[in-house]
Amino acid sequence: MSARTIRSIIEGQELITAQTNVSVLEAARLMKQHRVGAIVVVEGEKLAGVFTERDALFRVVAEGRDPGTTELGAVMTPNPKTVQADSAFSLALQMMYEGGFRNVPVVENGRPVGLVSARDALGPELKEFVYEMLRQEQTTDVLA
Repeated sequence: MSARTIRSIIEGQELITAQTNVSVLEAARLMKQHRVGAIVVVEGEKLAGVFTERDALFRVVAEGRDPGTTELGAVMTPNPKTVQADSAFSLALQMMYEGGFRNVPVVENGRPVGLVSARDALGPELKEFVYEMLRQEQTTDVLA
């Protein structure tokens, strides 16, 4: 796997955040609008937690809570592990693997600046894989 930094992954990323008092319904609409599976939850400008599709399913739907009145602060994953922007992406992947989660907030000077996910591992690495498969296929076709 390439040695990408987290900063290279979050470059140009629009960080989607919501305050702790936002309803789950509003957060879900925000996630749908931006086509993301997780958002950073903040209190003021400080990181408070992460809210994911799994949180919505397990902590809201499965528990019979009303998404229109349930606030993110009650169902988010609080105090998540974080990484610095200049860390290697492999560090975030290792954290996700060991912790059993899929998203890691990126912070600088205590403030959230991005969010990386296991899905980000499918960037250049996936392109390299597809390229190699096509190359092997062409080599096989030439030899046949």
